[in-house]
Amino acid sequence: MQDVIKLLPDHVANQIAAGEVVQRPASVVKELLENAIDAGATEIKLIVKDAGKTLVQVIDNGKGMSMMDARMAFERHATSKIQSADDLFNLHTKGFRGEALASIAAIAHVVLKSKQPDTDLGTEIHIQGSKVSSQEPAVMQHGTTISVSNLFYNVPARRKFLKSDNVELRNITDEFHRVALAHPNITMHFVHNSNDLFNLPSGNKRQRIVNIMGSKTNEKLIAVEEETEIVTISGFIGKPEFARKTKGLQFLFVNDRFIRHNYLHHAITAAFEGLLKDGANPSYFLYLKVPSDSVDINIHPTKTEVKFDDEHSLYAIIRASVKHALGQFQVSAIDFERDTEYEVPYDVARTAPVNTPKIEVDRNFNPFKNERVGSGDAGFDDRPATPREPKSITSFQSFKKDPAPWEALYAATDESATIVESSDEQASLFDEGQEKKGNIFQLQRKFIISTLQSGLLVVYQSRAHERVLFEYLLQQFRSQNSVSQQLLFPIKLNRSKNEVAILAQLRSDLEQMGFLFKKLDDNIIEIEGLPLELKENHVESVLDAVIAGQEVEVPEENTFSRKRHLAEIMSRHMRIKSGESMKMEEMEHLINKLFCCEEPGLTPDGKKTFVKITGENLNSKFN
Repeated sequence: MQDVIKLLPDHVANQIAAGEVVQRPASVVKELLENAIDAGATEIKLIVKDAGKTLVQVIDNGKGMSMMDARMAFERHATSKIQSADDLFNLHTKGFRGEALASIAAIAHVVLKSKQPDTDLGTEIHIQGSKVSSQEPAVMQHGTTISVSNLFYNVPARRKFLKSDNVELRNITDEFHRVALAHPNITMHFVHNSNDLFNLPSGNKRQRIVNIMGSKTNEKLIAVEEETEIVTISGFIGKPEFARKTKGLQFLFVNDRFIRHNYLHHAITAAFEGLLKDGANPSYFLYLKVPSDSVDINIHPTKTEVKFDDEHSLYAIIRASVKHALGQFQVSAIDFERDTEYEVPYDVARTAPVNTPKIEVDRNFNPFKNERVGSGDAGFDDRPATPREPKSITSFQSFKKDPAPWEALYAATDESATIVESSDEQASLFDEGQEKKGNIFQLQRKFIISTLQSGLLVVYQSRAHERVLFEYLLQQFRSQNSVSQQLLFPIKLNRSKNEVAILAQLRSDLEQMGFLFKKLDDNIIEIEGLPLELKENHVESVLDAVIAGQEVEVPEENTFSRKRHLAEIMSRHMRIKSGESMKMEEMEHLINKLFCCEEPGLTPDGKKTFVKITGENLNSKFN
C-alpha cells in the first residue's frame, strides 16, 4: 500500500503557522512593535494604511541587524532570545518563538531595512510569500524599518473574513494602547492614512495613561503600590464613581506584557464590591512584577494568556492591595453621603491630647414632680422613700376627681384609631409598588395592567417603550429630518481618542437621530442637542453603549442594517427602566404608541412586549 504521510513544504507550514500567529492586521502590529522594543528602541513610529490591509510599517531606532541576521530572521524557529528549553522559563523579552516574521512573510509582501550603529551601510531585503526576491546594501539611519503590505494576498479566504476598516483600525489601536501603556519610557507615534492619531512622548505611567485616555482621566485615578516577595504591584485604579458599563479601560500587565486573566480580574472587581452600581465595571491599569520563573507565557500563540505558579496568593494580594488603595483615599460604600466638613484631620487626631469625657448627672431631677392630672396630683408621692416604705402610688380614686379630660382623650383616640384602621384596610388591597389608576394601573412598577372587553392586557413597560423608541428612531432615519431638543448648556464629556473616533465615524447617523455635536475631536465630546426621548442623565450611558456596540460587525455597504443596529442599541438604553413609576397619562400614551407600531408584540431582539389574559384563562384558574 502506498505511503500517504508526507512532509509539508516550508511555505505551506509557514502559512499554517500564520493562521495561529497572524489573525488580522492588529496581530502584525503587535509582533512588529514587540520586536522594536526587544531591539532597545527609544522611539517607535507606526504607520498604517487602510486599517492595515494595505500597509503596516514600523520604524524604530533600535540596535538593528546585520546582513546575515536580517536574512535569518525570516526563517522558522530562528531566534536570538533562547538557546535551550530551560530558557523558556526565564524569559525577559517579548518574542522568543522565532515564528512571527516567518509567518508574516508567508502571507504578505515584506520589505525590511536595518542598520547597526557601528556600520556604514545597512541592508534591505524584499520577501514575497516566504521567497526572498532581493537583498542589497542600503543607506539609512541606524535602526530597523519593516513594511508589511498586501496582507493575506495569497490566502484570499482569510482576507475575505477581515472586518470593516473601522473594526480593524479599532483592533490595531487596542494593540497600540497595550504596548504603549506597558512601556511609557518609549516615545511612540501612530499615523493612519496620513492622520496623526497618537503622538506620545516618553514619561511615567500616569502621564502615559493621561496622554492616551484624555486629560480628565488624571482626576479619576487612584494609585496602587504594593511590594511582597511574590509580586510587586504598581499602577492605578479608577474611582468607583467613574465606573462605566463598558470594559474598555481594564489593563493588566505582567512583566511589561499585557495579559488576560479572568481569575486575577475577579480579584480586582471583588475589591470594589459594594462600591459600584449594577452593571458598572471598574477601570484599572495594574502592573505586576513577578519572578520570570514563576510564570509561563508559552501556553498560547498570542502570549496574552499566562499561567502562574501560585495564583491563589496572587489573588489575595491583588485584592487586598486594591482594597487598601480604595481605603487610603476614603472610598468606601458608606462614604458617598458623608459630610467631611466636621471631620478631624488624621494628623490632628493623632497628635491631639486625649481627654477623659466627664458625665454630669442631676440627681435631684424628678420628671413627675410638677405633673398634675386635672386638679389632682401626678399619681406619685414626692416624699422621700424609707427603706421599709417604698414610694406609694396614689390610689385609683385620685384619678376620678375630674374624669372629663380622660374621657375626651379616649374619645379622640377611638376616633383616630377608626380612621387609621380604615386606611390600613384600604392599602392592603394592592401590593407595594402597585398604583391603581382607574382602569389602568401599574403593577410592581414593571407592568401596566389595562382592562379589555375580553379580559386583561398586561404590558411589559420597558420592552414596550423600547419598541416605540426603536420605530421612532428608524422613522428619523427614513425621514432625513431629525428633531432635536436644544440644550441651554452644552454637555461636555471627556473620552479617549479611540472612543471619540468611533463617534466621529457615526456622527451623521447620530445626528439623524437627533444628536447635535458642537465638538467631536481629540478627547472632547460637546453636545448641544439631544433626541426628544433622551434624558440628559442618560446621555453618557447611551453613548457608551453605542461605542461598545460597534464591536458587532455590520457590513458598511448594508446601510439599513447598520442604522437598524444603532437604533436597537439606543432604544435599549433610552427606554423606561423597570422600577420607574408612571402616571396614568404616561401609561395610556405608551399603550397607544405601542399599538401604532408596525410590530407591537415584540422588541427589536424578539422578546414579548405584552400578553392578553382572557376571561377563559381566569375561569380555568378557579376550576
